[in-house]
Amino acid sequence: MRFSPISLGALLLATTAPAMAQEAAPASTPSITINGNATLISDYKFRGVSQTDGNFAVQGGATISHVSGFYATFWGSSVDNYVTAHGSSHQELDLIAGYKHSFKNGVTVDVGALYYVYPGTRPSGDHSSSDFIEPYVSLSYALGPVLAKGTVNYAPKQKALELDQGADPKTPKQDNLYIAGDFSTAIPKTPLSLTAHIGHTFGPDWLAIGKEYTDWSLGVAYTYKALTVGVSYVDTDATLITPSGHDAAKGSILGSIGVSF
Repeated sequence: MRFSPISLGALLLATTAPAMAQEAAPASTPSITINGNATLISDYKFRGVSQTDGNFAVQGGATISHVSGFYATFWGSSVDNYVTAHGSSHQELDLIAGYKHSFKNGVTVDVGALYYVYPGTRPSGDHSSSDFIEPYVSLSYALGPVLAKGTVNYAPKQKALELDQGADPKTPKQDNLYIAGDFSTAIPKTPLSLTAHIGHTFGPDWLAIGKEYTDWSLGVAYTYKALTVGVSYVDTDATLITPSGHDAAKGSILGSIGVSF
C-alpha cells in the first residue's frame, strides 16, 4: 500500500532538490519546477509487504515544486486486488501535498499529507472504504557523506484502517502510526549509491496487518544520466498469506529500472 523503497527514494530526491537549492540558487532559477519518474519494479513492497503478490509493478509520478518549498505530487502504481476492500481495484493513486525547508544548520524539515486512492473500491450502498489520508513529518541531516532521515507518519482514525475496512458500521475505527529511519550515501567517484531503512508499524489495524511489526531493507543503485538501476533486499518480522498462498511479508530481493525527467 504505497511506495516501494526504490521508488520512494527517487521521489524524495525529486522533491528535495528544489528546496535545498533555494538558498544558493542563481536569480535565473525558475520559481516552479516539474520533475517526473517512471519505474518498472519486480515487486511493489510497501513497508515490507508486497502489494503485487510478488509480481512486477509499473509505477510513475510527477512533482511540481515551488521555490518557496511547497510541492505537490501525483504518483501511481499497479497493485494486486487483495490490498483493497472487496478486492476490487488493481490501481493505487497517491496525492501528496507538502512543504520542505532547509535550515542553515543543515537540517531539512518536510511536512505534508498523503491521500491514498484506490479507484473503483466504493460501490454504491457499501459501507467499506479503502481510501485514507496520512499526514507525515520528517527531519533529515547530513552526517558527513551520509544523509540520515527520521520520519513519522500518522493516519488518524478512519474506516479504511479498520480490519474489515468499514464493512461493518459498528466496528470501531482504527488509526495507524509508522516511525522510520533512512540512511543513504553516494560512493565517491562512482555512479553507485547505498541505502538502508528500518521502520516500525504500530497496530492493530489494516496497515499493520492486524498487529505491529518491523520492516527493514538494504539497497544499492547505479545511476547513468536519467536512468537508475537498483537492487535491494526487503524483509519484515511479520507474516501475511495472500489468497494465492504466498507470504507477502517474506524477505525478498527486488530489482528495478527507472527513468527520471
